[in-house]
Amino acid sequence: MRLFFILAMVIVQFTGSAMAQSLREKAGQMVMIGFQGDQASGQWHNGIKGLAQQGKIGGVLYLKYNVSSVDTVKKKNADWQAVAPNGLPLLISIDQEGGQVERLTKSVGFAEIASAADVAKSMNANSAQALYENLGRRLASLGFNVNFGPVVDVNVNRDNPIIAKYGRSFSADPEIVASYGAAFVRGHKAAGVLTSLKHFPGHGSSQADSHLGFADISSTWRDTEYVPFKKLISQNLAPMVMVGHLYHKSFADAANNDYPASLSSVAINGVLRQGLGFNGVVVSDDMEMGAITEHYGFKEAVLAAVRAGNDLLLFSNTREPSLELPDKIINLLVSEAERDPAFAAMIERSYGRIVGLKAQLKQ
Repeated sequence: MRLFFILAMVIVQFTGSAMAQSLREKAGQMVMIGFQGDQASGQWHNGIKGLAQQGKIGGVLYLKYNVSSVDTVKKKNADWQAVAPNGLPLLISIDQEGGQVERLTKSVGFAEIASAADVAKSMNANSAQALYENLGRRLASLGFNVNFGPVVDVNVNRDNPIIAKYGRSFSADPEIVASYGAAFVRGHKAAGVLTSLKHFPGHGSSQADSHLGFADISSTWRDTEYVPFKKLISQNLAPMVMVGHLYHKSFADAANNDYPASLSSVAINGVLRQGLGFNGVVVSDDMEMGAITEHYGFKEAVLAAVRAGNDLLLFSNTREPSLELPDKIINLLVSEAERDPAFAAMIERSYGRIVGLKAQLKQ
C-alpha cells in the first residue's frame, strides 16, 4: 500500500501545477454526482461544465433520463471533458451492465447486450470478454470512461428482488462469477474504460432492495460471496470497488454502531483493504438510496462514508436535484478536515488513490 501512495505522489509532482493543490480542490475530486436534463445546452449542462472546470466534482453519473440520443450524449461528454483540470480527467460514468440495467438502449440508437445471467449461460468466458470489449469501445466512443460493473454478487438467493430478479448475477457459483467478472473487466480495460466490482460485500443473498431501505444480510450472507472480490483483486482486475448499503451485524457490532458496509470502517478499511488487500479506489453506492437517507442525516452519512474509507462519494442528485450539492459536500469535508487532522489525512489518501486511477486514462 505504501508503494501505491508513493507512486501517486510522484504522479502529482510530475503533472504540474494544474493538479489540485488545496484541500478544497482535493475534496472536490471525491465528489461524483448525477444531473438533470438530457440536452447539450441549458442550465444543467452548463452547470456541470462549470463544476468540472472549477474542480468541484471528480465525476458525473448518467441515468436513463439523461439520454436523448447518442449524438447528444457524445457532445455533452466532450464539452465536460474539455474543461476538466489538466491531469485530472472527469470520470464520466454509467451503469451499462446489460439486460434490464442499461441507460443506453436501442431506442436511442445504442445496441443492447444480454444480462449477466444470460451471457454466462450462452457464452464462454473468451466470447464474453469480446462482447464486453465491444461494449467498452462503444461506450468510449461516446466519451464514457467508467462503466459501473461487473456485478460480482453471487446468486445465493434465487428470489433476490434486485439481483436475481433482473439476471444481474453471472451465477450461483462464485468461481463462475469470478471468471465472467474478469472477462467484463478485461474487455473494458482493452477499450480504455474503467470498471468497478459491485456490490461489496455481496448483495446476492439479500432479501431486500437497498434502494428502498436497509438490506440486512446478517443471516443470509455466505463466505463464498467474498470469492469473486478476492480473486479479481488478487489478479489486479479491480481498479474500483463499489460498496453496497448492506447491513451485517458482525460489522456493526465490531464498530459499535448500526452502519451498513458502505459507512463501516470495519467493512472497508478492515475487511476490504486489510483483509482482501484492495489498494484501489472505493466508491460508495448512491448515497441517496433509501438505505442511507431513511436512517442517517446528510452530514452524518457524508462524514461516516469518508471515515469508513470511501474515496468517491456517489450522489445520484435525484432527491432534491441541485448544482449546489458539490459545494455542500465539499464544505462539510473541509470543515471536518480543519477540525480533525486525521480526517484531513483521509482526504489526502483518497485524493492520492483518485490521482492514481485517473492516471490510467488518456486525457
